[in-house]
Amino acid sequence: MNTIIIATGAVTVIGLLCAVILSIASKVMTIAVDEREAQIREVLPGANCGACGFAGCDGYAAALVGGDTKTNLCVPGGDAVSLEISGVLGVEFEDVTERIAIVRCGGARGVANEKMEYNGVKTCAAAKLLFGGASACAFGCIGYGDCEAVCPNGAICVDDGVARVNARLCTGCGLCAKTCPNKLIVTEPDTVAVVVACRNNEKGGAARKKCAHACIGCKKCERECPSGAITVTDNLAQIDYDKCTNCGHCVEACTVKCIEYTRKRAAVS
Repeated sequence: MNTIIIATGAVTVIGLLCAVILSIASKVMTIAVDEREAQIREVLPGANCGACGFAGCDGYAAALVGGDTKTNLCVPGGDAVSLEISGVLGVEFEDVTERIAIVRCGGARGVANEKMEYNGVKTCAAAKLLFGGASACAFGCIGYGDCEAVCPNGAICVDDGVARVNARLCTGCGLCAKTCPNKLIVTEPDTVAVVVACRNNEKGGAARKKCAHACIGCKKCERECPSGAITVTDNLAQIDYDKCTNCGHCVEACTVKCIEYTRKRAAVS
């Protein structure tokens, strides 16, 4: 009986000592938290997409409070979030450059050839590892919707074998761009009107055998662009959006129709 009482007493004393030590440590080692950080975190959309350049919304909130970080880096949140952050920090409002995801592939079914019947796991990541999927073009959209699955706004769908972006729903977070194994998706300012819907940089003849809309590197778009915004490098046309005026002449000039209007390709259903 005495043994039980002694053991119980010892445990009680040890517990009290630990409680006192933890209480003292919690006060001595407490790190002051800026209340503004919690306020900003409440304002941010919680997408944790990394579009701001930080690991997530928590990281961006901490950076805003702790240093000289711009308040307009949250692309999904847009101007409304930037305005609220500016109010919390008491700084001048900075406009957000809204962005939109663009899929650089026009190889829909019947346009791009198929090299095999793919019966593996229906994800782009898995198909990429297994011979790149069914399409003959190793550069094109694999079409199993990894981007669609990761989009927090339901702004992407796979239509006729190619991912398409609903411009009205896209917030430009860039999660789809990070997910695409072929790096076909990029985010650009939502003022962009044209896109080279091809990433195949093989020579024209080889590219055309795989997709009817593949860029053949003929340089007609480069020669005829009135603002000098297009160059052909490694057999593939590329647009410098800092120079592009959205005139659309390249769309009309392209003989294989691999340059398209971005809104024409957007899914609106």
